[in-house]
Amino acid sequence: MGDNRNGGLGMRKRTLWLVCALLVLSASLSAEEKQVDQEKSEKIQHEIVVTANRVETAKKEVSSSITVITREQLEESKKSTVMEALEDVLALTTSQNGPPGSASSVLIRGANSEHTLVMIDGIELNDPITPTRSFDMSLLLVENIDRIEIIRGPQSTLYGSDAIGGVINIITRQTRGKPEFNFSTFGGSYGTYSGNAEISGSSDFVRYAMAATLFSTHGFSAASTAYEGNEEVDGHHNLSLSGRLAFDFSQNLSLDISLRRIDTKTDIDNFGGDYGDDPNHVQDYDAFYITGQARALFLQNRWEQTLRLALVDYKRTQDNPVDELNPFSSEESEFKSSLGKIDWQNNLYLHETNTLSFGLDFQHEQGESWYRSESISGPYESIFPLQKAHNLGLFIQDQVKVAGQFFCTAGLRYDNHSQVESALTFRIAPAYFIDNTGTKLKATLGTGYKAPSLYHLYAPGTFFGPVGNEDLKPEKSTGWDIGIEQYLLQDRLMFGFTYFDMRFEDLIDFDFLLGYINIKKATTKGAEGTFEARPSDYLSILMTYTRLEAKDRDTGEYLLRRPKNKFSARVNMKFWERANLSLSVIHMGKRDDMFWIGWTPSRVTMDSYTLVHAAGFYNLLDYFQVFIRLDNILNAKYETVKGYGTAGFSAYAGLKIHF
Repeated sequence: MGDNRNGGLGMRKRTLWLVCALLVLSASLSAEEKQVDQEKSEKIQHEIVVTANRVETAKKEVSSSITVITREQLEESKKSTVMEALEDVLALTTSQNGPPGSASSVLIRGANSEHTLVMIDGIELNDPITPTRSFDMSLLLVENIDRIEIIRGPQSTLYGSDAIGGVINIITRQTRGKPEFNFSTFGGSYGTYSGNAEISGSSDFVRYAMAATLFSTHGFSAASTAYEGNEEVDGHHNLSLSGRLAFDFSQNLSLDISLRRIDTKTDIDNFGGDYGDDPNHVQDYDAFYITGQARALFLQNRWEQTLRLALVDYKRTQDNPVDELNPFSSEESEFKSSLGKIDWQNNLYLHETNTLSFGLDFQHEQGESWYRSESISGPYESIFPLQKAHNLGLFIQDQVKVAGQFFCTAGLRYDNHSQVESALTFRIAPAYFIDNTGTKLKATLGTGYKAPSLYHLYAPGTFFGPVGNEDLKPEKSTGWDIGIEQYLLQDRLMFGFTYFDMRFEDLIDFDFLLGYINIKKATTKGAEGTFEARPSDYLSILMTYTRLEAKDRDTGEYLLRRPKNKFSARVNMKFWERANLSLSVIHMGKRDDMFWIGWTPSRVTMDSYTLVHAAGFYNLLDYFQVFIRLDNILNAKYETVKGYGTAGFSAYAGLKIHF
């Protein structure tokens, strides 16, 4: 691992030299390129985001720390999964228990994975039957995605429970114009193959976008091969179908329907470490999402109403029969859950300087599971009977603009949960933009809450003691940040810096004698730095740095899997209007984790690592493209979860047809 660190340092130096050389090229911009660049600058200034305020808002006016991954960026990087797309995002830490399809986690600013609300087209995806009510990002492929918006910091005022640390909102494609058809396929390392077909377009009345994607890989050992005996590969198969239909009945009335079906099959291993291999342990995970949203405008378009109905359904089964490594026991389990939600939102455009939003949402969730095992000691069965909960939320938010320079959003929300105490959350987010200097000053202050999961409340006890606890209180957070963004050279350069601080109370943890209890307190704080440069319309550079300190406030120990330092850099170059080359570097600092050998855990420190990825494509014809993607070019040996494997150097190639 020492050689890997030295190699990472050398790569960072070479990357710095490359960036400096590319910046020098900006001096040779032609007048025509400058004009194109100015037009693109104006487009960036007016880029629209929707997640921060639940209303379409120019990014310039948003105080929240937000990252947007566009469809163009996904196309340039040739990423296959949403997990890969999130890998280099500012202040995010991703980890996975092995190859594609393995259990994954996304931590925003050091908050727990379950403290992130994940949505797709406004549908909440957090699974009610998982112990912490989190969402496994490994299910999602990037096809048919138009953009991904990531909001950092507490967002419960608009989104309720689960948005205690941040929100990831995935928005699918919705195009206008004549029908378009895309077909792409690629293959490469670890026996990986993918095929995707998409069709989209519109008429005077209907807009549509539909896609089907098959992703399959033989994979590598989920249990790290750094430990003796872990040689068996763990594959993953994912079939995803998605569609979006929008009906424009008139200028003032529309209906938008979005659905997605995901069927996956994944080979999994044990805890990792020595002899973590399990040759026949298989998980099937099926998910179905559907939502319908009606939108209407009244009072000369000053009153906008949206009514959304959404349904999410999950089924997950695991089967682990007897095998040569485990000849004396077998296990099987099933987990089922569903979530239904009605969301009614009103936006009153009182004046060009003032937008008032208010509404309510009602959410019902339920889940059940069972587990059975057979061993030499006899059969064992545990049943988690069907349990239900619901929540009613009321919110109000006001957006104010003054002289096109001062922007402020303030909101309040009340949540009434059927099983736990009610919660009141707030958020205020001012920003001031100085046109003369291109300087944006911003700050946010807000609170968040997360209701206990069904498992936290009702999990049956064991012979060791109780597990579920119906007297649990919601987890709570208070977060603030303050930052500055500086735009230069007609926005071709941007420097950003944000300091953040989040404090968590009443965190739920497991006690072997008492079961789940509200016991933990934590603090995460740090700084985010961003540098963006567009020397020309054919070159873009993005660098980010995150410094994070995440600690348990009772013990003073650093929270697990949170690196103190994270650095990423991405350079994208276009050639001759037909070719594109993308290069990215990600450096992840040291972080602690727990390592299990048998039933004995020990705290260990995982080494830092540096990953270098590259992707390129060439349009042979207007409708025919060939591409290549190289991952982990330095073949770094690393772990994101102690004891679990990661991919070495990988190469993939494919083609895309568009007409």
